[in-house]
Amino acid sequence: MKIDPATGLLDIATYVASPNHDVRPPETVIDLLVIHGISLPPGQFGGPYISDLFTNNLNPGTHPYFQEISGLRVSAHLLILRDGGVNQYVPFQMRAWHAGKSEFAGRIGCNDFSIGIELEGTDDVPYEAAQYARLAAITRALMQTYPGITRDHIVGHSDIAPGRKTDPGPYFDWARFFTLVDKV
Repeated sequence: MKIDPATGLLDIATYVASPNHDVRPPETVIDLLVIHGISLPPGQFGGPYISDLFTNNLNPGTHPYFQEISGLRVSAHLLILRDGGVNQYVPFQMRAWHAGKSEFAGRIGCNDFSIGIELEGTDDVPYEAAQYARLAAITRALMQTYPGITRDHIVGHSDIAPGRKTDPGPYFDWARFFTLVDKV
């Protein structure tokens, strides 16, 4: 698994371009990885809806919840599906709009200096083994490419937006994930 430094794309990912990104501030060092959880509609897996949200193509008439979120302009760098498949929406060198109002180690606006990875899941359902394996492999590739991303610079969305966000939730097994990251 490799990241192309010229394009900022992960070689194993399906690229689905999101318009919801922009340029990072000049001389920004990418040194934070933020793990998220998402399902659309809430609690349901599969279907095109996460990609539709990240590409501004979510049809508000498809599900009542979509009426609430169809105007959002959000994205993530990657989405890891339940089966371990990976979609990339934003090249890593660009600023994805995943963290919202956030703070890490006294720095606000985590989108500026972070990479956001969404896991298809919810706070109350365990994540799949394929997702942990894929996330760990991707994390190792990111740590090689962006040395500022270290174990203590890998957090959940809930860690940088406490009180506002709860993902990836209590069913995300951090110990299992870090054990896999440490495997060579």
